[in-house]
Amino acid sequence: MNDVECCEENCIHAELLKKAREKMPDEDELYDLAELFKVFGDSTRIRILFVLFGSEVCVCDLAETLNMTQSAVSHQLKILKQAKLVSSRREGKSVFYSLADEHVRTIIDQGREHIEE
Repeated sequence: MNDVECCEENCIHAELLKKAREKMPDEDELYDLAELFKVFGDSTRIRILFVLFGSEVCVCDLAETLNMTQSAVSHQLKILKQAKLVSSRREGKSVFYSLADEHVRTIIDQGREHIEE
């Protein structure tokens, strides 16, 4: 059985299409948005973000907390940083990572709320 309903008539609803096209972002914005959501498609990166919800941490602390190698954590942090989801600051020889802004927490919180419905 098909869960998708189709029009009984094969017709174009011009006004509906016009409204949809007016609200549609341009292709570059759609691409960037899709790329952002791809970053959230990895549970390791989600785990890193959850650790960063609590506090700013260095790679060695993240690796210990997540039972991962520092190299693996660094690789994931690079991806998160490129996506502007985490930021870093240097203190001596250590680099500390934190959430880039509150939008990251909001995205995760809304995703959790959605899957718990």
